Amino acid sequence: MITYNFDNVKGPLYLYVYKSIKNEIVSGKLKPMEKLPSKRSFAQNNGISIITIQNAYDQLISEGYVYTQPKKGYYVANLEKMPNVATDSKVNYDIKVPSKDAYECDLSSNRVNPDNFPFSIWTRISRDVMSNMKEELMQISPTAGVMELREAIAEHLKSFRGMLVDPNQIIVGSGTEYLYGLIMQLLGRDKKYVIENPGYKKLADIYKQNKIDFSYASLDDNGITVKELEKSKAEIAHICPNHHFPTGITMPASRRYEILAWANGGDGRYIIEDDYDSEFRVTGKPIPPMFSIDANEKVIYMNTFSKSLSPTIRISYMILPVHLANRFYETMSFYSCTVSNFEQYTLAKFISQGYLEKHINRMRLYYTKQRRRLMEIIERSALRDRCRILENDSGLHFLIMLDTDKEDAEIENSLKNKGIKIKALSDYYFVDAAKNQHCFIINYSNQDVGSIRDTLKEIAKEL
Repeated sequence: MITYNFDNVKGPLYLYVYKSIKNEIVSGKLKPMEKLPSKRSFAQNNGISIITIQNAYDQLISEGYVYTQPKKGYYVANLEKMPNVATDSKVNYDIKVPSKDAYECDLSSNRVNPDNFPFSIWTRISRDVMSNMKEELMQISPTAGVMELREAIAEHLKSFRGMLVDPNQIIVGSGTEYLYGLIMQLLGRDKKYVIENPGYKKLADIYKQNKIDFSYASLDDNGITVKELEKSKAEIAHICPNHHFPTGITMPASRRYEILAWANGGDGRYIIEDDYDSEFRVTGKPIPPMFSIDANEKVIYMNTFSKSLSPTIRISYMILPVHLANRFYETMSFYSCTVSNFEQYTLAKFISQGYLEKHINRMRLYYTKQRRRLMEIIERSALRDRCRILENDSGLHFLIMLDTDKEDAEIENSLKNKGIKIKALSDYYFVDAAKNQHCFIINYSNQDVGSIRDTLKEIAKEL
């Protein structure tokens, strides 16, 4: 007869009985086809109710550990073909999870200073959404995102970027990586893509993972060239014309029209325009995107709130030309939007009530001062005679050229040992990399300019 000690049981008794019998079955203590006690005898022998045993047996039957025979009773199922699994409360498998190094100073980080995020406003809007939009929060979001958010984005782009778009052209998703996947399906995985060299390393990884045929196109001082595009024989060009990463190049208007002419030269050609941090231009207004001067529906525009608000807010969007938007709704509307309604409605109100524009204006002023102050510190530091700042007037990073005979990788590794992370421009080349350009990226979005002098001293020592 099976007996258990119920003196110190926490939680429902039936759950304890269920787990106890299950463990004995899995461990082999109870053999296949072995008959279990009847509910009545089991209950009497352990001093508990019949309903407790009934609930435990029912759970075991539903999971396939026990079966019944009419008028005969309960029996242990044959689990010989079932693989053994760990039954301990803790397991430790040999899974290799990449770890991130900790640095005292990370000059390549794109994190946002928590003090600059509008927590009080975001919290108030979140409460309002929770209190007054309960029905909307429980509805399934349309495939492209809730209309309120798409309308808010369209209005924001109209006033801030001079773009006229239909909200139904806007597709919302959780991060640009997800939207890349949609674009590949929409345009076709059999197309050939081209990306900028140097460029965003993760983009190449995504295309490789999706078995996409792609190549690289080198840049000149004005960005990607038609010559390189023709050389690549690609149909889809993925570019960052407003503030190229990592060089910081801003493509002039004349080159933009040249690239558009290339796209117009073939029926299947398109441009994916990544406008990732265009809001933060140091002087003047943000440059109009290529999408706004495209008269032939050749440009897919992409942007994200990761730069304007926070990298942890995984909300991005793309704007499709009209014929591609129709194709998306015809062939891909079965997809669910990957952003929760709660976040979508909160962001929609944040934009429509004017808080996003105020936040961007405030952060533009903050970043302009941060940038200027950091440059002044560099120019007065121990590094001043061994470096040259390569200025650009957009984005949240600039380049610094170091006067040294050491290789870029040697400098990176030496500084890493001192708790300083810095990335060389050469790290972002896919092919034809000049390994000793001595050009490094300084991201200033979350730098403590008050303590940067010690870091600059260490860099100067390495030279």
